[in-house]
Amino acid sequence: MKKLAACLSVFVWATSASAGALNDPVVEPQIPPAVISQEAAQSSAPTADIVLVLSMVAVFGAALAH
Repeated sequence: MKKLAACLSVFVWATSASAGALNDPVVEPQIPPAVISQEAAQSSAPTADIVLVLSMVAVFGAALAH
């Protein structure tokens, strides 16, 4: 029983010794993030709304045809 108590006391002592440091943490100054603005490019590709509507029409059309 004494060996168990000795092992536990050494374990507690070792974990508390490595739990933290006495030095103050080094905090680097916050640099505000750069704001990058980019205009959307105009493309001739169909938008997602048109593709979604056309695919829904095709699915419902195929379901009604059967």
